[in-house]
Amino acid sequence: MLKEKGVTVLGISPDDAKSHKKFESKFTLPITLLVDTDSEIANAYGVWAWKKFMGNEYWGILRTTFLIDEKGKIAHVIEKVNSAEHAAQILEVWGL
Repeated sequence: MLKEKGVTVLGISPDDAKSHKKFESKFTLPITLLVDTDSEIANAYGVWAWKKFMGNEYWGILRTTFLIDEKGKIAHVIEKVNSAEHAAQILEVWGL
């Protein structure tokens, strides 16, 4: 859906390359996952935060989408990612 509209999607995670390959295979992802094991990118984009799950608090990465224009500038940020409808969220923001 996004690829047909000329949108390139990259995922970034602090997990290692082996973990990424396993995840990509399991879910047959149509995107490229990039490794950020030192969290340099996550820190630069400010996506670390306190999270809650089942009553427990932990420091983790907020699932966030940064839409970057053809000039390399952040054009829009989607902070409330809806996994099931995310492609549609992106297309709506870009007006595609």
